[in-house]
Amino acid sequence: MAVFKDKWNGYGNGKWRVACYYTDWKGHRTKHEKRGFDTKKEALAYEHDFLMRRTKNIDMSLSSFIDMYYEDIRQTIKLTTFATKENIIEHHIRPYFKDRALSEITSIDILQWQNDLLSQRDDQGKGYSQTFLRTVQNQLNALFNHAYRYYDLPHNPCVKTKKIGKSNTKEMQFWTKDQYLQFAEVMKEKRIP
Repeated sequence: MAVFKDKWNGYGNGKWRVACYYTDWKGHRTKHEKRGFDTKKEALAYEHDFLMRRTKNIDMSLSSFIDMYYEDIRQTIKLTTFATKENIIEHHIRPYFKDRALSEITSIDILQWQNDLLSQRDDQGKGYSQTFLRTVQNQLNALFNHAYRYYDLPHNPCVKTKKIGKSNTKEMQFWTKDQYLQFAEVMKEKRIP
């Protein structure tokens, strides 16, 4: 594990690089290098993040875990399902928890996140629909379930909190043909200004 500055001598460009070893999933020791960091701080952050991901350490940030989650599930679900998951996670989960360590997120943090979602309003003062809130909650739950099943997270903090939103919506009411024809007759008599 080392961070070096490439010298400006014709071979380097004066930027920082990372060189480290890790054990891959087959048990082989593998060298990893990445170049082109502008600052030493960026290179050290990348090295730390890379090693956390390779060792599957639950002390990594939730943002890093989300990237691993995407890699794990991308090939197992439909493209449209993946796009929906990614959209919800990127807009409603990652911005709120991005710098928090996966292992440090508690049920109180989940409750505060839920309250934040419930308080958001658009220009007309409307909040999110109940089914959308449940969908967002389910995506966060899926993230923590994945960490619990495959990355040895001790527990899913979502389990202790009450789910927000509703899973079912009201049934849509459709007109019968007779109701539509009755409506059409009434509308024929009205003048359009």
